[in-house]
Amino acid sequence: MAKPKIAVIICTTRATRFSEKPAKWIHGIAAARADMSVELIDLRDYPMPFFDEPATNAWVPSKNEVAKRWQKKVAEFDGFIFVTAEYNRSMPAVLKNALDYAYPEWNRKAAAYVGYGSVGAARSIEHLRLSCVELQMAPMRHGVHIQGADFMAVWQQGKDIKDLSYLEQNSKTMLDELHWWASALMVARRDAG
Repeated sequence: MAKPKIAVIICTTRATRFSEKPAKWIHGIAAARADMSVELIDLRDYPMPFFDEPATNAWVPSKNEVAKRWQKKVAEFDGFIFVTAEYNRSMPAVLKNALDYAYPEWNRKAAAYVGYGSVGAARSIEHLRLSCVELQMAPMRHGVHIQGADFMAVWQQGKDIKDLSYLEQNSKTMLDELHWWASALMVARRDAG
């Protein structure tokens, strides 16, 4: 059986963003595994306007060329790791927008989460999980949450994210779960035709 293809998505686009650090960190851990192939995806490379299509692309093909390119990229993967911040107790608007610009491309695929901030982006990830359910994805139970003091130590004080030892087991558990679900859903999608 082919290895599932997993996208690690950098879910913020601000100039001062932190998300590249945990995204590169989890990408490195996932890429070292022999049971999945992994690609780093940056939302900065897909500068879509706020959703302004007549309807979701499940019903009406998108007109925006960047959105079409985004949909094609999303369709390539069997699972996703969303690396996200928490903005006002929810996900960044650019991430919600990216989710809204695709629909069938997300369906029946696995979703895992790495969050950072005061509460490890737990509230943001809960909102993200709800969107993933509506997109017919399979959200993972386990995630990686980089808590407030550790987030600040890495972001502003130069601590290496690899020194946060509690993240090692969390990442392994999350990636094992993601591999299982992505693999199972690959077979199910194939068998459904």
